Amino acid sequence: METENSRKLYERAIKVTPAGVSYAIRYFEPYPIYIKRASGCRVYDVDGNEYIDYWVGHGALIMGHNPPVMIKALKGIIEVGTHFGLPHEYEVEYAEQVVKMVPSAEMVRFTNSGTEANMYAIRLARAYTKRVKIGKMEGGWHGGYDALHVAVNYPFEKPESAGLTEGATKDTIPLPFNDLETISKIMRENELACIIVEPILGAGGCIPPEDGFLQGLRELCNDYDTLLIFDEVITGFRLSPGGAQQYYGVKPDITVLGKAVGGGGLSIGAICGRRDIMELIDHTKYKDKSERVFHGGTYTANPLVSYVGTIMLREYEKGYIYPHINKLGEKLRNELEEVFEKYNIDAHTTGDGSMVGIHFTKKKPRNAREANEGKNEELAKEYHRFLLENKIIMVKPTLPHTFISYAHTEKEIQQIIEVTEEFAKKHRGK
Repeated sequence: METENSRKLYERAIKVTPAGVSYAIRYFEPYPIYIKRASGCRVYDVDGNEYIDYWVGHGALIMGHNPPVMIKALKGIIEVGTHFGLPHEYEVEYAEQVVKMVPSAEMVRFTNSGTEANMYAIRLARAYTKRVKIGKMEGGWHGGYDALHVAVNYPFEKPESAGLTEGATKDTIPLPFNDLETISKIMRENELACIIVEPILGAGGCIPPEDGFLQGLRELCNDYDTLLIFDEVITGFRLSPGGAQQYYGVKPDITVLGKAVGGGGLSIGAICGRRDIMELIDHTKYKDKSERVFHGGTYTANPLVSYVGTIMLREYEKGYIYPHINKLGEKLRNELEEVFEKYNIDAHTTGDGSMVGIHFTKKKPRNAREANEGKNEELAKEYHRFLLENKIIMVKPTLPHTFISYAHTEKEIQQIIEVTEEFAKKHRGK
């Protein structure tokens, strides 16, 4: 595969950008692929290579790249204004649509990213409960906010970044996903303001909750007067029109949204939840700054994202997307599992709906620790390289996982299954 132009761009990029990319996860050895354009479920690099895209904008593009409904919406608002800096009708309609669709949402505030939304959600929980400690799952990724940048990547005991202070992270307690017994013990010993959880671990390997896990978390939080926060930056509008909370039938106190809430192509985040919690942001009700939670941002709920986001949410609400993408996800998980078993490869698939994780482990992992301990990382990297050589893009090399969009069809699913079988034949018994 010819990637000379990507190599040349990389040589330019590393002179002006650390590692030549704007996010480490976008780097592939020996250099990243630089994309020129995208359409549907495919991306095209600067060398003219065409790839099936199973990364779809970090999972944000539920309908695929440049769906006509989003392009039409963008054209409809672009000349009206992209940034007023003042309230407008579009943000009201946007908030009304979120409240209509998300079961836990009685009120909503918008941010510019999922990271910001998670930061404000934690601040709200601490203000409401008047507690300091927070619980988060091992392997759970909630953005770059210091207090949540704990126990994300294995080994979970090591600091996640230089520059994190003990003061910023000491009140964050890692919890094991899918282990209610251990979580209950930790909650008995610590007064937690909240537990924040991705209903399906995303970067942790697309690991779904076991039956009763999310319901058990809800009950534990009720018992200990702890707020339950669902980080639905990935699962929001991907599993169902109402997100994972509708899909699994569990209502959190606060929900964090991002990615697809803006249609997938625009930077956006949101926090929503119970009225009595959200009203702590209301400066007209809580006039003393020490009693209220600050929230703000120059570009929050700008007309561009508000208008497009509303249009896209109404499209998700129609419901036709989900039978298609969830069926493809089930097919991919099941048939990849069959391929690995057929060729005696120590590998398993996880996930739910249109989210699929691929784990080169001896047993199917039930949490992020099991997904990392004993995994064959070199085989995972070889698999990732093999996919790339066969014009299939997936994240990430050490822990492959994928997202399916409405633009994918059975043809693309069958292609990744066939390429995986070629790989399995070459690595039989590993």
